[in-house]
Amino acid sequence: MNKKRIIISGGGTAGHLYPGLAVGQKLKEKNPNLDLVYVGSSRGLEKKIMNHYQVDFIPMKIEGLKGKGLKIIKSLFLIPFSLLKSWILLKRFKPDLVIGVGGYSSGPIVLLASWLKIPTLILEQNLKPGFTNRLLIPWIRKAVVAFKESLPAFKGKGIFIGNPVREEFYNLQPKEKDSHKLTVLIFGGSQGSNFLNKAVVEALPYLSQVKKNLIILHQTGKNDLEWVKQSYQQHGFKDVVVAPYFYNIDQYFQKSDLIISRAGATTIAELIAARKASLLIPFSKATDNHQLLNARYLERMKAAEIMVEEELRPPLLAEKIIDFLKNRAKINQMEKNLEALSTENVTEKIACLCLEMMEAG
Repeated sequence: MNKKRIIISGGGTAGHLYPGLAVGQKLKEKNPNLDLVYVGSSRGLEKKIMNHYQVDFIPMKIEGLKGKGLKIIKSLFLIPFSLLKSWILLKRFKPDLVIGVGGYSSGPIVLLASWLKIPTLILEQNLKPGFTNRLLIPWIRKAVVAFKESLPAFKGKGIFIGNPVREEFYNLQPKEKDSHKLTVLIFGGSQGSNFLNKAVVEALPYLSQVKKNLIILHQTGKNDLEWVKQSYQQHGFKDVVVAPYFYNIDQYFQKSDLIISRAGATTIAELIAARKASLLIPFSKATDNHQLLNARYLERMKAAEIMVEEELRPPLLAEKIIDFLKNRAKINQMEKNLEALSTENVTEKIACLCLEMMEAG
């Protein structure tokens, strides 16, 4: 029997990498002899994440096209080189399936695979399909979507299964609540969010009366690490963990009562899997405003609260945190509502679909 090979392509943010890693891990569990190669962008953090998981990773120089302004010239210049590298990789590796997990780095290799008659599957994590995936719709065989509302966009090729999440999030145990302490996890995506970091720091003076009741876990990104650390110290917040990146963020989910974060699709899926209450602050410049659409979905289900950037003020953010501290019933209700949104065996179902597609050829 010939050894089966799969390429999983996508990236630009950790929110695209982790679904690919989750599916890849499940595929290896089902077929340990499977050859897996991951292809992504050449961003430094992306390489570090893939090295952390010790997978076969090939970086590619490519940048996004949407919302780039004049920088689009550089992005367009890189396309021929990424297509050439993708063609060489496909010819050398000879995959039985190519999976695109979203992000601009998945575009060239999924497109070429389709032209070479290699089975192709894309994963769409957002409520509104992303720019790259929309461009790929005419070429791919199938698309797995995280929201039923996304199905019409894929013109009969879509399958509603859910968003693949690392198993660790499903395995978290219910946290024992301390009525006098609120543990808050704050993160702004893999690169960090300067906007979110500033908003939290500027809210600290308004939280001074409850600082003894707060445990704060804050992922800042590398650029803001030092000044955020100093700000907590200057305002007398002692029960704080500040780091540029939490590789095992599921462990920090386990410790937290409330999560304050952006609203990327993978974050939304992780919140649902872990059943964690959240205050979501969508990135206002996200392509097609997809983060707000993702956040509104949870808000409609009363499974999260939202603050949009335009309305965020430090006193209001502090007021929200204090309300969660004093109103544990709200957190408990959010957790119950998230349980109703949970989809079962998502990664297992996607892995089975991948194996079926390879067998069908």
